[in-house]
Amino acid sequence: MQNILSVEKAQRMAEFFSILGDPNRWRILSALALEEMRVRDLAEAVEMTESAVSHQLRILRNTRLVSYRKRGRNVFYCLKDHHIFNLYRDVSEHLDEPEEEVI
Repeated sequence: MQNILSVEKAQRMAEFFSILGDPNRWRILSALALEEMRVRDLAEAVEMTESAVSHQLRILRNTRLVSYRKRGRNVFYCLKDHHIFNLYRDVSEHLDEPEEEVI
């Protein structure tokens, strides 16, 4: 049997999920779940300013949800790893499921 979360880990998890409390961050993650993108392309895809997207990406980068790579003068952002992709996919699928009828 697994152990119950420590107080410290529970706090870190709560902080992690609080970062995901912003719908714009979820929209950015959804775009990056499709493909890696530059800030300019992300801004267009999610209908936000480049400045606003850059701000959100900084937060997502600091919490290890996204990463980036440079190619020449271009910076491409992507989801950090398969855990983040799975988190995004699982939450999205869960919300698409019909609610069970309570008897």
